[in-house]
Amino acid sequence: MTTEPRPRAADPIDGLIRDLLAELGEDPERDALLRTPARVAASLRFLTQGYTQDVDEVIRGACYDEPYEEMVVVKDVEMYSLCEHHLLPFYGRAHIAYMPRGRIVGLSKLPRVVDVFARRLQVQERLTTQIAEALDRVLQPSGVAVVVEAYHLCMMMRGVQKQNSKTVTSALTGVFRTDSKTRGEFLELIGRQI
Repeated sequence: MTTEPRPRAADPIDGLIRDLLAELGEDPERDALLRTPARVAASLRFLTQGYTQDVDEVIRGACYDEPYEEMVVVKDVEMYSLCEHHLLPFYGRAHIAYMPRGRIVGLSKLPRVVDVFARRLQVQERLTTQIAEALDRVLQPSGVAVVVEAYHLCMMMRGVQKQNSKTVTSALTGVFRTDSKTRGEFLELIGRQI
């Protein structure tokens, strides 16, 4: 009895995952694993969709002229990303503030900006900076502040195996960088100590 070769998968990642399963000592033909390559491919496409998104397009049409010039804060934005070093998840919360200068953005766009950058292979430091720089460029406010607090499975499951360590990064522009009072107000509003 001859076995016909399995048809080539539609997504090239499928074949790579099948090969990876075999390299790990698994049988990709095992019933429970037959659909795993397609599931992993779909999952990776979703988790890295930020590469196909543009911040300007995400925000476009949601910026409004408004004479409001006080701090706008959106805190506790859930964030999930993949560590570019181990392809393991890191997850946590982002806190974002900006000081409008006659121009505001729809509030739902701030979490969307987080997702554009989080849904790429990342390091937390770059993610934090990319969010701040994008908002600063598009909104041209008096300043932007971003704090990201995250747990990294690459530190929890492997390596140092420290399950309770949280990494905190920040990026500040404009008045958040130059004015300690403004920076202090932001930190107080997000529940962080100065």
